[in-house]
Amino acid sequence: MITALDSIKLLTADIAAAMTMERLLGRPVIAGEESATVRLDNMALDLVASEDGREGLAGLAFAIESIDQAQRICERRALNPGAPIAFAEADANGLREGRHIDLDVAATFGVPISLVEYAKAPQAARNAEEGAITGLDHVVVRTTHPNRAAALYGARLGLDMRLDRTEPKWGARLMFFRAGDLIVEVVHNLAEEPSDKPDQLWGLSWRAANIEAAHARLKASAFDVSEIRPGRKPGTRVFTVKNNTLGIPTLILQPASRDGG
Repeated sequence: MITALDSIKLLTADIAAAMTMERLLGRPVIAGEESATVRLDNMALDLVASEDGREGLAGLAFAIESIDQAQRICERRALNPGAPIAFAEADANGLREGRHIDLDVAATFGVPISLVEYAKAPQAARNAEEGAITGLDHVVVRTTHPNRAAALYGARLGLDMRLDRTEPKWGARLMFFRAGDLIVEVVHNLAEEPSDKPDQLWGLSWRAANIEAAHARLKASAFDVSEIRPGRKPGTRVFTVKNNTLGIPTLILQPASRDGG
């Protein structure tokens, strides 16, 4: 059913903050009056002006091949999809046209999720500057109930579970679900008993082909960044961005060479 993560919705109190994301990602922003989009190699970041001043991650949109098939599957799996909605959006990258369905946020335990079928594949991302972010490596969801989340992302949405690991030294249970060439990472704090509280979209890990160039570019753009350090996965290298992220925990990662960058 799901072939990839298409986009992530990000709320901002001021759409001018899109320029900050342009500096962070090193990718051009396609801006409108109330929204803006940054397209990367494997997904898009859609920034939307919030009406109540809230900021932060606000939704996931997954790409699918057939919206009619997806709607039938979601109905059988109690995800309570809405009716398909047609859209057509023109920007500097061309026309994005297709249909989407929204899943019941109660059925997805607080994380807004939609499924998108395009009439034709969106155009590739525009050229990026030296040291730019190439794409998303993983999006982090914090869950209050790990078994419930495993059933949602694995069994009901059909994502491929690549890891289910409880690590006391990190104080967390980690679950990795593959969507296209990136990961939906679901994290549960072991210090908290499972509960029925809603889950939360929490953080982003961006992928860089040259981490030294990305680090130097961000430092030159007045970002507060940590030193480059080894990542948890062998062969990866990472650093943390500490400011100008709209309050979103943000990591920059260079994949291990065998990951193909």
